[in-house]
Amino acid sequence: MMQAARTPQAIAFFGLVIYNGGMAGVVLMLLLPFLGTALGSSCVLLMRREMNDTLERILAGFAAGVMVAASVWSLLIPSMEQSAPMGKLAFLPALVGFSLGIIFLFLLDKITPHLHALAKTPEGPRSRVSRTAMLVFAVTLHNIPEGMAVGVVAAAMMGGSMGISFQAALALAIGIAIQNFPEGAIVSMPLRTEGNGRLKSFIYGALSGIVEPAAAVLTILLTGFVTGLLPYLLAFAAGAMIYVVVEELLPEASRDEKTDICTIGFAVGFALMMVLDVALS
Repeated sequence: MMQAARTPQAIAFFGLVIYNGGMAGVVLMLLLPFLGTALGSSCVLLMRREMNDTLERILAGFAAGVMVAASVWSLLIPSMEQSAPMGKLAFLPALVGFSLGIIFLFLLDKITPHLHALAKTPEGPRSRVSRTAMLVFAVTLHNIPEGMAVGVVAAAMMGGSMGISFQAALALAIGIAIQNFPEGAIVSMPLRTEGNGRLKSFIYGALSGIVEPAAAVLTILLTGFVTGLLPYLLAFAAGAMIYVVVEELLPEASRDEKTDICTIGFAVGFALMMVLDVALS
């Protein structure tokens, strides 16, 4: 049963408890995905032309591979391990959380006007919002589950109840930051193509990632007050990320006949995240 209480996660977050990695380590962990997006967005300051189509497909596949591997090793498996006392029903929190994560992103996708970088027509309800704003909204939607993933793993680490080390949590943050680099470039370059200046395109692209540390902090606070939510939130973040992979990243990267390029990028991203998770755990 879920129990409301002020737990070590919330206390540690505000610097009242010192643990492995220290508060500086946690702050760095929460900011890494945003920094990855910002660095990727800075490509628009250096590149004179649009991003090469082949490179864009490889990077999208790479991001998808990282997100799938992170969803399995860093989120779903720990969720089921945390629920082991439930015996044969240990899968239940993971199943419920995963399903709710899918539903949450599905609803956000339907109620938020947004435009994917390679799409010609916007999705969601009709709106007078500019194409530039809708491009930023699209990436922002994707960054929410990634921020939640980092936040919930950080909360599990600080709570000390799931055997997640600082190194393992940092591995997830590094993996998401790496895959955010191409995502930052993928959003800033189309903004430039839409007629925005280089600096404006960079700022908008970078700011699309600011939702990640915000989502991470909110997730830490939520798990800090309701301890029983942790297995559900781990799986929730996994479901939300898988939705992004299946609904957008893979279809965009594998359109037309260039599926092999997407597959190579996916395999590299998946393998890298798998290695990071095991090597740094």
